[in-house]
Formats: sequence, structure tokens, C-alpha cells
Amino acid sequence: MKILLIEDNEKLAKNIESFLTDKGYSVEIAYDGDSGLDLALEKNYSCILLDIILPGLNGFELSEFLRKEEINSPILMLTALEDVDNKIKGFGAGADDYLSKPFDLRELLARIKALIRRNQLVKAEDLRVGKLTLNSRKREVFFDKKVLKLSVKEFSILELFMKNPEIAFTRERIYEILWDNITNQKSNIIDVYVLYLRRKLKAVGCEDYIETIPGTGYRLKYKENEDCKE
Repeated sequence: MKILLIEDNEKLAKNIESFLTDKGYSVEIAYDGDSGLDLALEKNYSCILLDIILPGLNGFELSEFLRKEEINSPILMLTALEDVDNKIKGFGAGADDYLSKPFDLRELLARIKALIRRNQLVKAEDLRVGKLTLNSRKREVFFDKKVLKLSVKEFSILELFMKNPEIAFTRERIYEILWDNITNQKSNIIDVYVLYLRRKLKAVGCEDYIETIPGTGYRLKYKENEDCKE
């Protein structure tokens, strides 16, 4: 898998490159924002590691520009700017995750793997299952032209199910894909979010799609020519 690292600290960049190369990744480095932008627009990367304070374009500007150009590679921001305002600004510019310096290279690897796993799920701008439609880029969900207002996690769970209809997901697998911190896997948080999601689907007339698989977890169950109850 190919990683683009945009980082002006040469020593840090080389350390990251060496570590990830040992783990089987191919790494290309850009030491300023303009060069990083050129590479990101020219090639496809499994993940982009992006510093914020850079010569030329800064990380916020670069991330925002890439998203406007519909470059959908996951972006992980690496920065010493760890205050909440900068994190919010980074996510608003299109970043998928945020890792504050200094960091452990093992945590960096774990976050890269998590972002790539998410991005490797079947990609589609509009997902349709019966009368249920989800637009990943606009983060919109409709059932028979009725809008569903979902939280971030509710949307992510529904998106996961709609990208993989009829596939059963264990609670542990849902945690692994959608949560960065998986230390609380024994909690019932997945069940709670699925309950909320079912209630919102039912409110617009769709109540049969999410099926509980006893002893396993959940799946989106849909057969052609069948639809939600109305």
C-alpha cells in the first residue's frame, strides 16, 4: 500500500518512512505543502499523512483543496497543534483523523490501518437498498424522499451495513472499523446505537432492514422486490 507523507521535519519524516517501509508500506515524502499537493493530485494513495505547519500551503489549506478536488484518500493530520480549535479546524478541512506530536509510531500504524480499512469498504457515492438511499460524500440519508437526521456514529453504522448488505458484522468487528479506541468492546455501545438507528428508520416507515443475528451481531437484510413496512 502506498502512503504519502507530507512533513517538513526531515528527521521525523525519515523515521516514519523507515518504520512504515519495514511494515510493508511504500512511502513517498514531500517536505512542503505545494510538493505534497502535486503528488496527491498525480497519484492514488492508500493514506495521506499530513503535517499542519508546512512551507507553502499549510495542512488545513492542502486538505481542503484535496477534498474540493474529490481526492478521497484518508487524511491523517500529524501536528504539535493539539488544542481543540485546531482539531475541529482540521476535521472541517476534510481530515479523517488527528494525531498529536510527539506520538508512538505503533499508534501511528494502528491509525493508518484503521483509516485504510474504512476506506477499503465498497465505495459508492449513492448507496441504495430498496427505498433507502445514503450519500456518503454529502452525508445524507433518505427513505422514500423522507430525510433521516442521524448522528455521526448512526450514519457510519448504516453506511457500513448498506455497503455490505446481507453480511453479518460482529459487535467487535463494528468497533474495529468505526471506533479508533477499541478498549471498551465489552460495553453495549453498539447495541445502543443500533437501537437509536432502528427508531429513526421506523419513524420514516422503514423498520425491517437491520436484523439481529443471535450470538453474532447485526446485518442489513434486504431481498429484491421486498421493502420496508410502511
